[in-house]
Amino acid sequence: MQDQLFDALYARQSVEKKDSISVESQLEYCRYEARGEACLEYTDRGFSGGNINRPGFERMMRDIRAGKIKRVIVYKLDRISRSILDFANMMELFQQYHVEFVSSTEKFDTSAPIGRAMLNICIVFAQLERETIQKRVTDAYYARCRRGFYMGGRIPYGYRLTGTVIDQIRTSMYEEVPEESGQLKLIYSLYADTDNSLGDIVRYLNMHGIKHLRGAEWNTARLSELLRNPVYVQADIEIYRFFKSQGAHIYNSAGDFTGGNACYLYKSSANGTDIPEGISRTASRSCLAGKEVVLAPHRGFIPSGVWLACRKRSINSRQAAGGCRPKNSWLSGKIKCGRCGCAMVIRRAKTKWGRYFVCSRAGKQGSCTGAGCTVYADVLEEYMLGAIGKRLSEFPVLQENRLCGKPDQEVEPERLAAKIRLTQLEEEIGGLLDRVSGADSVLLRYMNERIRQLDKERKALQGEIASGDREAAGSKGKQITDHVRVWEAPEFPDRRAVAEVLIRVIRIADGRLEIIWNI
Repeated sequence: MQDQLFDALYARQSVEKKDSISVESQLEYCRYEARGEACLEYTDRGFSGGNINRPGFERMMRDIRAGKIKRVIVYKLDRISRSILDFANMMELFQQYHVEFVSSTEKFDTSAPIGRAMLNICIVFAQLERETIQKRVTDAYYARCRRGFYMGGRIPYGYRLTGTVIDQIRTSMYEEVPEESGQLKLIYSLYADTDNSLGDIVRYLNMHGIKHLRGAEWNTARLSELLRNPVYVQADIEIYRFFKSQGAHIYNSAGDFTGGNACYLYKSSANGTDIPEGISRTASRSCLAGKEVVLAPHRGFIPSGVWLACRKRSINSRQAAGGCRPKNSWLSGKIKCGRCGCAMVIRRAKTKWGRYFVCSRAGKQGSCTGAGCTVYADVLEEYMLGAIGKRLSEFPVLQENRLCGKPDQEVEPERLAAKIRLTQLEEEIGGLLDRVSGADSVLLRYMNERIRQLDKERKALQGEIASGDREAAGSKGKQITDHVRVWEAPEFPDRRAVAEVLIRVIRIADGRLEIIWNI
């Protein structure tokens, strides 16, 4: 006796909404199409049609392979699949087991070529609709991130949630928890002192009975995550310049970085991810190309100088662990690829030159093509020795604390405004230089004149800032007057220390070298 064959009624609903048809309603349409024939029902609630990883669908396919099904009935085509590839594979299986396919609201005759063609056209548009919805949701979510809305995720240590209103929309923001933030301020101050390692800090906390207030244990991994997190920093113009030098895209203008609000660090929407790294995870690489910085609505509590000192130590430590060890070059951690903004690392060759710098992303699929020139370490170090000596000669007197890398705690409003304006000038000059190649003779004359004006103002501001820094240093440390002579024959650790303080970043690409100084 031949086994009985059944109609398979399939229904799916990804998200339950008022304006969407329920699973029960879909099954009612399918039962009407079955006309009283014996049937089996398969349902999936909360599953997308973008793939076939659905328990109800998989159970139906097993029954088809077992020879139990003669016909599959759905309310609408996109209920069973919104993927062209998945649908094509499914229809091939249906034909193999002589299973008919029926859509109760879209009449298809899969036994005729025109019917199969119309079916394929409909599935193309179903996939287009799915991808359009995904893009619209992603864009809306990313736009909310840029405006500083709370997007969920783990609440960082040191904060709690509180209600707020942004652009007349109710949301949440972070509020400082004094007991937790006090511990973080201590941790940051300890790590800013280069004599303390992460292990030293863990031992100090345990020795003094300073417990994690959320029940976790202190360890170096947890401390490293806290010390890299921009959600704590008082974001001023130095923070802006740091992220800019690391290749990040900054959504807010330089004038917004006044030292009040903290930052969120996101992966760019171009990468398809928009969860704040400052909330759920922190950036673990020195290269921040493809990342976006957004000012957060809450206030930070770690001074920018302290945060930067800790962040730069973290960057140098990871680069040393990754093969670009400071012993290989006293410029390690300062050299960036001028094309992608990522760190250039040391490589060795069996030639008379020995060492050379290459972009850390060069040679990888879909990554940077390299700096466009060979950067020999010996040649670059010799050049930078002279450049630093020349730079030092511009300062008749230095304060000892400037060379020791001690972060400033306070900046007067006038100096802050001057630094913001200097950053804006540098960005405008850079933008004009980028457009020089495509300019005609008239525009080129205008651009040259504008660049001269901007450069004149920039040099005046640099002198004003340097003078203000010297006055602010005042009695903070011993005055140094023989720094140029001392620099003529420095030891490796001294070169490393001075480069850390003087140089923000060195960018190299296509035979061009750009030095951005800290002072």
